[in-house]
Amino acid sequence: MRIQRIILKNWKNFPKVDIKLLGRAYVIGANASGKSNLLDVFRFLRDIARGQGGGLQQALKDRGGLSKVRCFAARSKPFVEIEVHLGNWDDDTPQYIYKLGLTQETSGHRRPIVKFEEVIANKTKIFTRPDQNDSDDPERLTETYLEQTVANKDFRDVASFFRSICYLHIVPQMIRAPEASMIPSQQDDPFGRSFLERLAKTTDKTRKGRLNRIENALKIIVPQFRELEFVTDKKGQPHLVARYEHWRPNAGQQNEMQFSDGTLRVIGLLWMLQEGTSLLLIEEPELSLNGEIIKQLPGIFSKISRKNKRQIIISTHSHELLSDSGIAPEETVVLLSVVGEGTKAETVAANKTNIELYKQGLTLAEVALPLVTPNDAVQLSMHFDGNGVGSR
Repeated sequence: MRIQRIILKNWKNFPKVDIKLLGRAYVIGANASGKSNLLDVFRFLRDIARGQGGGLQQALKDRGGLSKVRCFAARSKPFVEIEVHLGNWDDDTPQYIYKLGLTQETSGHRRPIVKFEEVIANKTKIFTRPDQNDSDDPERLTETYLEQTVANKDFRDVASFFRSICYLHIVPQMIRAPEASMIPSQQDDPFGRSFLERLAKTTDKTRKGRLNRIENALKIIVPQFRELEFVTDKKGQPHLVARYEHWRPNAGQQNEMQFSDGTLRVIGLLWMLQEGTSLLLIEEPELSLNGEIIKQLPGIFSKISRKNKRQIIISTHSHELLSDSGIAPEETVVLLSVVGEGTKAETVAANKTNIELYKQGLTLAEVALPLVTPNDAVQLSMHFDGNGVGSR
């Protein structure tokens, strides 16, 4: 199953979004244009569907409440609406349509509540809320059916799909010293805090197979790299050990504490790409990586997506990554541009001029990045003199 279409109203900095998605999608835009916010709608649905620990109320609390989720421009219409179309990998006809609207109580504690919730399966409406039961007991509207095991019986596939969504934004410092992190532990561990524990819980056969593939990749991109091994120390703590070519037998050995940021990010990224077939959200995979390595990432994403029928959505503003000629114009490339009080989201393919530029041989980087680059970026250096002091 994959997400075929996402429709949003008043979600964070997006007054309105209506985007069709394919197996692989790229989200590009200037800094603070909303790339993370767009990906967060999928994490939000995942957090609701997981239910345990709070469902809808906890998912909103983790994001600062409904007021932080609702678009600033939604003054006269203070609600949030999410609509997701899901279907089979090779078919554009939706198998399920899930709709969720959120508002808040008009009096009392002003808690976030369900404005509406609806599921359509194979063009047949399964339920629509609010219903008579909600009218008789308004407390029910503080929860979605999505998060309730009994209530989601007839659309369990949707709940399971949302629960399995994986988000990845590896922070190397988290892997090196997870105990020193001020970020609270999270169930899906997007930053790599419990990455080594994740490896330890994987079966020996599966772990060895994945690490062998990562090892072969590191031999190509890391100078003098020879071997990658998973070990546990005398205290039972898991570690990754790398060995490099060196004239002294044990001098070319390091563990994750000595790995470069780039090496740790590559290991984390390649591991997660091999783990599961659920929707994978990747934030700025280019960070800390050499430009030539970045250029290879789209090809890796494409192979994984096709082989495992795994949908991957990537946020980036890397020229190297987007220079891959293999990124076809018909793929989903979402351009984010700040307009007034919100952000506009549209696909590259929606503009005929962009398609013509593709046909002339230009890469996605050449076609799309100029469209999301701040107009006055070249003037930035003019505001500082040679001593680093702001000029007037």
